[in-house]
Amino acid sequence: MDDFSLQGKTILITGASSGIGHEAAKRLSRHGAALFITGRDETRLQETFSQLDGTGHRMMVADLTDENALNELVKALPELHGIVHCAGIVGPLPVKHISRDDIHRMFGINFMVPVDLTGKIIRKKKLLDRASILFMSTIATRNPYFGGALYSASKAALEAYSKTLALEMVNRQIRSNCLMAGLVDTPMIVSPSEDNMQAEAMERYLKRYPLGIGEPADVAGAILFFMSDASKWISGTTLIMGGE
Repeated sequence: MDDFSLQGKTILITGASSGIGHEAAKRLSRHGAALFITGRDETRLQETFSQLDGTGHRMMVADLTDENALNELVKALPELHGIVHCAGIVGPLPVKHISRDDIHRMFGINFMVPVDLTGKIIRKKKLLDRASILFMSTIATRNPYFGGALYSASKAALEAYSKTLALEMVNRQIRSNCLMAGLVDTPMIVSPSEDNMQAEAMERYLKRYPLGIGEPADVAGAILFFMSDASKWISGTTLIMGGE
């Protein structure tokens, strides 16, 4: 028996249009999962969808910060064996410049969306017993960096939520875990956008990685582990992936 097989499992992946979510979708499909993928960019999400192995996959373009769109997503979902929360943003901002709008934006996407989505899925009875839920955190919750207060705080809140979720779902043998990833080479940090890390911050960060920065495929391997039965005895924990 292959403990890493996902045959017969249906898994939701958010943020599947790029980066870690894109790579995770490809990896999980190769191991037999039927995927429901979502993201905001229709063109890139379609590209991910076209690269999936196997059959039975579905996709839905949605901005999950819009509650109506989130509700429509939940309504369209089949029963799930797993959820991979990859949607999120990053953005260096010194504490003296943080505004209320900045707080709402960062926590809205990185914390409120996965928490709200998870709760709605559970209430609508679309999460099966013995399912696995995985949240993406960051090594910055333990290793602070200049300008990372909001980003780190939003992910630390997610880690605390995941541990409580694991406790509350134990009677159904539903697992909840986090991946505490270090710097990963994704479009979020290498292409121009308001969410990108600044060049100076990037240079400081690179010095912390003697094994080099991660690739999306590195994280996708860990996601496969947590979605598979190989991790059926692990819940309420956080895996550090720091390349150190």
